[in-house]
Amino acid sequence: MGVRHAREYSDILKDFTAAVAEIENSYTFFEMEPDEWAELPVSDRHEVMEALADDVFFGLGENPVIEVGSGVITYNSKHHIIEVTQDDKVTQIIRLI
Repeated sequence: MGVRHAREYSDILKDFTAAVAEIENSYTFFEMEPDEWAELPVSDRHEVMEALADDVFFGLGENPVIEVGSGVITYNSKHHIIEVTQDDKVTQIIRLI
């Protein structure tokens, strides 16, 4: 199956990268420690968040709910959106169409 979308993937990835970057401790998805994350230059942090967004996007096609750091990312196929949740509150909605 996969995540169905009609928007350009590059636009979705840009929005999704920004959303996952806002998740507290999102870097732990790649088993990074806080000190490793703190040592990364800002440009490298962006690359890590973009890779995270890309990996999670394709992972949502297999598992519609994925935990990332202190948040949860959910693919809602009925409404064609991805929801980013922290502390039981939806913090970001990524539109797929």
